Amino acid sequence: MRTKFITGAEHLKGLIAAILNHAGARDATIIDNWVISPYTPTPTIIEAARALYQNHSVEDITRHEADKVSTDRTINYILQVIERSKTEKKKSICFVTGVPGAGKTLVGLDVAVKQTYRNGELDKENGAVYLSGNGPLVAVLTEALARDIQIIHRYRDNMLAKIKNPVENGIVEIDPEKAIHLEHTGYGEVEHVAIFDEAQRSWTHKRIAEYLKRGGTYGNKLKVPNFPMSEAEFLIWSLDQREDWAVIVCLVGGGQEINTGEAGITEWIKALNSMFQHWEVYISDKLTDPEYAEGRVNELLQGNKKVTFAEDLHLAVSLRSFRAETLSAFVQSMLSFRSDAANLYKDVSGRGYPFVLTRDMDSAREWLRKQARGTQQTGVLVTKVAARFKPLAVHILAQDDDNAVHWFLEDKTDIRSSNYLEDAATEIQVQGLELDYACVLWDADMRYEDGSWGFYKFNGKNKWNPENNAENQKYMLNAYRVLLTRARQGIVICVPKGNNHLTPEGFPEDPTRLPEYYDGTFEYLKGLGIKELES
Repeated sequence: MRTKFITGAEHLKGLIAAILNHAGARDATIIDNWVISPYTPTPTIIEAARALYQNHSVEDITRHEADKVSTDRTINYILQVIERSKTEKKKSICFVTGVPGAGKTLVGLDVAVKQTYRNGELDKENGAVYLSGNGPLVAVLTEALARDIQIIHRYRDNMLAKIKNPVENGIVEIDPEKAIHLEHTGYGEVEHVAIFDEAQRSWTHKRIAEYLKRGGTYGNKLKVPNFPMSEAEFLIWSLDQREDWAVIVCLVGGGQEINTGEAGITEWIKALNSMFQHWEVYISDKLTDPEYAEGRVNELLQGNKKVTFAEDLHLAVSLRSFRAETLSAFVQSMLSFRSDAANLYKDVSGRGYPFVLTRDMDSAREWLRKQARGTQQTGVLVTKVAARFKPLAVHILAQDDDNAVHWFLEDKTDIRSSNYLEDAATEIQVQGLELDYACVLWDADMRYEDGSWGFYKFNGKNKWNPENNAENQKYMLNAYRVLLTRARQGIVICVPKGNNHLTPEGFPEDPTRLPEYYDGTFEYLKGLGIKELES
C-alpha cells in the first residue's frame, strides 16, 4: 500500500527526517549528505548525458530501484578489454546488448569519456571516438551537450577520402599521397578505440555501394564505383589500419533495424569470420537470442576460435522504464502473439506503469496532460509509414535533425515542443531517445488480421497496398517495437475508429480510413487486458 505525504517548504526537512527514521535510517535528521549526493532519479538520456559530462558515473545517474543492474560492470569489462588489447598489441571487438532503455548509449558515452579523459586531461593518443548512425540522436545530444559527437556516415566518408579510388580488384587500400595531404580525421590515425552506437543499423554492401556509386550526401560527396565492402566490414578495416592495437565497441539493439538497407549484426560477424580472423571477439551471451541476426549468431560464429562469451556485456534491465522492467518483454510478446503477453501486461501495470488504450485522440492528449508533472515530457509517436493522421489534427514531423532537436529540447511554451502534442515524431527520430509519457498513434500500416500482422503502405493518393517484402515487413514491425519502448513512465495507444460515414451515393466518405483497417488491432490489444480509457 502506498502513502502520499503533502507538505510545504517549511516542514519539508522534518518530513524527510521522519520518513528516514521510519525506514530505520541512522542519523535521520542529517540530510546534508542527501543534498550533495549523486544524481539518482532515473533521468532522460539527455539529462543523463549532461550529468555524465559533469563527472558523474553512469551508475551515479541511475535510480536506486534499478541497482540490480550495474552498468559500471559492463563499462569496466570493456575498459579491461581495451587495456589488455593495448598491453598485448591486439585488435579486439566487443558486442554489447541490452533491452530497450537499458543504458547502452550511456555505457558507450562513459567508455568514451573514461578512455579519452584521464585525470581530467585529454589523452589523444589512447582516446576513443563515439559514433552513431542515429542522426536525430546525434543532433539532440550535440545540441544538449555542446559536444562534437559524430554521425558515423561523416566519419566513414572522411576515411573514404584517403583510399585509392577507383578500387581495383576488389581490394581497398590507403592512398599514401592522399593521406599525407589530408587532415587527421580519426580512422587509423588518432583514436585507437571506436564506439559504434546502434551498430545493427550499419549498411549492407548493396546500400553503401549504391550510395558511393552516385556520391554521398555526407562529407566529401565522393564517388567510389565498385565499392566491395559492407559498412561494417569497412569500419573494421579502418580500425585495422592501426599497426599496434585497436578496439571496437558495438552497442547493439535487438530487433531495432528500422531502415531499408540496415544490415543488423550479421554483417559484422561475417566480416570478422572472413577478413578479420585475427581480431579477438568478446560477445554478449544474449547475442544468440532470436532478435539478433535472426537467432543465427551461434551458427555464424561456428569455427571462429577467438570468441569469448561474456555475461557482463548484456544490460538486462531497462533504466528508461524504471517502473516496468518487464515492459520490453511485454512489447516483444504482444508483437509476436506469444501466450504470455496478457500476464506480462498485468505485471507491467501492476508495477505502477500505466499502459492504456483509446480510440479517441483527444482523450489520449487529455490523458498525457494529466499524467505529466513539472518538466516531464510528453509526445505523440507514429511510424514513418503512417499516412492518415491529418484528420486527427496530427502532423508528422519532417525528417530533419533540426526539427528533432526542437521537438525534444524546447519547453512547454514553444509550439515546436513535443509537449504541444501537435507534431508526431517517428521511429527514426526517437530511436535512442525517450519521453516520460507517450502516445503511440497506430495507423493502418500494420493491422491485426486473423492472428497475424498485415502490412500495408499508402500510395500517397487513395489506397493502401499490401507490403509483401519480408525485409520491409521486418522494418515495419521493428518500428512499432521502437515506439512502444520510448516512454519512461507511461504509454497510451490510440487506435483510431476510422471513418464510417457514407456519401449521398452510398460510397465510403474516406476509403483510406475504413473502420475495418483499425478494428482488428484494437480488439487484439483490448483482448490482452489493456485498460481502455473512457472517452
